[in-house]
Amino acid sequence: MSRESLVQQFRDRFHKDPDHLFFCPGRVNLIGEHIDYNGGRVMPCAISLGVSLAASKNIDKKIRFHCVNFPETAELHLQSSWSKSGKEWFNYPLGVINELVQREFPVSGLDLLYEGNLPIGAGLSSSASIEVLTGFALREMFGMEISRENLAILSKKAENDFIGVNCGIMDQFAVAMGKKDCSILLDCDSLDYEYLPFATGEYSLVVINTNKQRTLADSKYNERFAECGAALTILKQEMDIRNLCEADRAGFELHRNLFKDPVLEKRALHVISENGRVNDAVIALQTGDLEIFGKLMYASHQSLRDNYEVSCKELDTIVDFCKANDNCIGARMTGAGFGGCAIALIAKKSIHDFTDELTAHYHEMVGYKPDIFQTSAEAAVRRI
Repeated sequence: MSRESLVQQFRDRFHKDPDHLFFCPGRVNLIGEHIDYNGGRVMPCAISLGVSLAASKNIDKKIRFHCVNFPETAELHLQSSWSKSGKEWFNYPLGVINELVQREFPVSGLDLLYEGNLPIGAGLSSSASIEVLTGFALREMFGMEISRENLAILSKKAENDFIGVNCGIMDQFAVAMGKKDCSILLDCDSLDYEYLPFATGEYSLVVINTNKQRTLADSKYNERFAECGAALTILKQEMDIRNLCEADRAGFELHRNLFKDPVLEKRALHVISENGRVNDAVIALQTGDLEIFGKLMYASHQSLRDNYEVSCKELDTIVDFCKANDNCIGARMTGAGFGGCAIALIAKKSIHDFTDELTAHYHEMVGYKPDIFQTSAEAAVRRI
């Protein structure tokens, strides 16, 4: 939706012009999958798709939530706290407002209209985008003294405590802190981070939504978390480590005989090798070697498929197609797995042909079509 259309929608609903317009991107994780809870570092970037917000204060002492993408609306009186009610979309921004009010930041009545082009439930961080967007908007509108880093932490807390989803910090941090043509190398525990160049030159970053619902993602996430803990306990018998990512590949191979359960062995192998791939990816980006980066993406997917077992037919179909395509230098699943999205680096000159050919191949193999988006590493939440 264009800026003009969003403003007109706001006029139609609230019978006035909005005083402020904001945008928050979604994100993808370029490499470093399922290692953040094992002491590893992730490499997300903000993308061009995201969520927009038209906003104004009101004197009615009410907070009104509307969204172009959903029919549900809410009108709530200002008060000292709120609780989640149902599963409607507006609980996400309400949770952030609740956090701000609990911290005694001043909030008045608000008229809020959201609109997004992020596919819901595809693993591109739509919930984190709307959370950080809301916090940033209120910071700007009310002159709140709160850093972008703390907006990310506050938004994560809202999702953990108010929504009840035990997410990590990567999503909120990426959309609050992203930089154009950069990825973020982030330690999710310490929040130490650095920016790495990710200007893709003659290639485009392409997001491919499988359109498969990730029905297994949550339960399998918990299962993998427990398996990694068990693998760590085994390696601690001979290695002085606090988490799996402190073990290097040589140390793992030296003590691989400790594993009696092949499943735990494979889980440890993925985590340790993926952590190594992130370290190699840092060098690849610092030296501008996108082809090496692409090979690391393929290797990451193979490990996620074979060792961590979080891929699926839909994701494998996409990555296998990319491997056979001369105009693609790298592809992998991104996110929790079992559906959601893959990402790929595609020569800009062949985007149209790639899209047509992949769509036809995927439909033949899977039975329905993917959605394919050309994007890039973009700036974080901002005014528009």
